Amino acid sequence: MKNKIIFVLLMSFGLLNILTSCFSMPEKAQPVNQFDVNRYLGTWYEIARFDYRFEKDLDNAMAQYSLNEDGSVNVMNSGYNFKKNKWVSVNGKAKFRGEKNIAALKVSFFWPFYAGYNVVALEDYKYALVAGKNLDYLWILSREKNIPENIKQRFINKAQEIGYDTSKLIWVKQDKESPFDK
Repeated sequence: MKNKIIFVLLMSFGLLNILTSCFSMPEKAQPVNQFDVNRYLGTWYEIARFDYRFEKDLDNAMAQYSLNEDGSVNVMNSGYNFKKNKWVSVNGKAKFRGEKNIAALKVSFFWPFYAGYNVVALEDYKYALVAGKNLDYLWILSREKNIPENIKQRFINKAQEIGYDTSKLIWVKQDKESPFDK
């Protein structure tokens, strides 16, 4: 009986994971085509985001991406918690939801749960606009700790076209050297 319950729970989690990974992008969002994951790897600084529970009180946030042997992407997110006065980090794994040349991925920091990670705008692999699974998740990323005003405005306009309320963006302070920066 106990094994049957465990089996049903695992099947339910699996089905939930499949269903949520299929619908992991806002309706009007389109992932970047001709995406080259190798050019996307490396360090990205968070310029702006919506405020999420898991990034609450973080500034100097950044993400570092590297390729795993199985073709998935290792994700290390880090930032400085200014209320606790300490650096924090979390590791995760991202997988493509379909073709590897389409920037529609799912990422997990807490297996077996995945969330959408969709690059919807990309400028020369230096600046990226990333949409989450719905209109509650949005990031503006840069290879540098700042972003040119014209690209920032283009990304804001794109996010608004998708349906995001960009007035909710939090502009992330990038004023410290991270111990996680490679």
